[in-house]
Amino acid sequence: MSYVLEIILLGLGNLALHKLRSVLTSLGIILGVAAVIVVVSIGEGNKRTALQDIEALGATNIIVRSTKPSYSESTSQKRTLYINYGLKRVDLLRLKSAFDEELPVVELKAVGSEVRFGPERIISQSFGTVPEFLELANLSVEPRGRYLLQSDLDQKAEVAVIGHTIAETFFKFDDPIGSQIRIDMVPFTVVGVLEPVGFAGGAGAAQLDRDLNKDIHIPYTTARSRFGDVVTRRESGSFSGEEIELSEIYIAAPSTDQVLQLADQVKRVVDVGHKTGTDYQLIVPWELLENAKRAMFIWNVMLISIAAISLLVGGIGIMNIMLATVTERTREIGIRRALGATRSDIVLQFLVETGSLSAVGGLIGIVFGVVTSVGIGRLIPWLMSLNFFKGLYEGEIAINPVVTLWSIVVSFLVAVTVGLAFGIYPAIVASRRDPIFALRHD
Repeated sequence: MSYVLEIILLGLGNLALHKLRSVLTSLGIILGVAAVIVVVSIGEGNKRTALQDIEALGATNIIVRSTKPSYSESTSQKRTLYINYGLKRVDLLRLKSAFDEELPVVELKAVGSEVRFGPERIISQSFGTVPEFLELANLSVEPRGRYLLQSDLDQKAEVAVIGHTIAETFFKFDDPIGSQIRIDMVPFTVVGVLEPVGFAGGAGAAQLDRDLNKDIHIPYTTARSRFGDVVTRRESGSFSGEEIELSEIYIAAPSTDQVLQLADQVKRVVDVGHKTGTDYQLIVPWELLENAKRAMFIWNVMLISIAAISLLVGGIGIMNIMLATVTERTREIGIRRALGATRSDIVLQFLVETGSLSAVGGLIGIVFGVVTSVGIGRLIPWLMSLNFFKGLYEGEIAINPVVTLWSIVVSFLVAVTVGLAFGIYPAIVASRRDPIFALRHD
């Protein structure tokens, strides 16, 4: 045991004699380990954000949404100023007849496009809905307010629950509860504010094609009675009208295992009234979730493979330096062999040196990778806020790296393995040096 320890100390001592060369030799390992950790942390952060976005839609929910047919599919209607498409109340009745006894079925009706508070205004989307939607959509209301009640629907009350962005825009320093806003000039009293939804610009919002923090919820009966089904728009000097009875219908499956099967049943029910199936879209968050997981896994494998090239280059650098070291230390090898050292002793000494280079490089790479991962989440948004970069990209860039334990462990083990693997050949070359030739070497 003491003999092995002596060989280890001898190997580490030889590395300490050439500190700069040792650092430069292990530089490839350092950068390789750091690259793997940074790449995995960014990929993991993006993956978790995307999955949270989709999960926030409700992993067991099935969303049926009205979509406007393309012009090629509505040529007969295109020549008129009136288009009737999307989900109907009869579709809601069919779905409730099929599932409502055992599953919740909730409707949304989009109304209005402009919201005003005093002189301020914002383009937003208001939805008539029912109290059950709050739980079904995984939303929550800030404590100082409330959500819609059944009595609001019965009385066709002009009350509204506003999104977080609406509250911040109109009521920066005031309590919005009890204030009056106007939706397309129709007055509504604010009774609640929705908690901020984390995926305002994320994958979940992309699927629903809107910023959920700008949504306004009003009683469904009020939306129908005050706004009706026809929406008129003025574009390029002409008027157009669209009749949409319902914009979305939510159905909640009992469990994730039944989501896909239930989605097929929902599609068959809705298809009864929509033969072409071009004026509605079926959104299944659970299916999106599974697809996102597979896509993120493939993406991580690709990024890790690219980063692993740095480790390979680092291993080649170690082998080159160690081969040069063998020539440089030929006389030392000869003296050790003459004093009784076996070939296995020489191999062990050189493997200790390459293993130490890899291990120390791996540890430095871990520190560098973790620090970079933590810093990059703050550095990128700061850089994009500079005037030089503002014109290059419009929008908000948010990077939330998540450093994972497995990336640290795996990158370190791979680094040590690469170092040892590329150190075997120089070690064998050193052990095969002829002792007599080595002693004569100058």
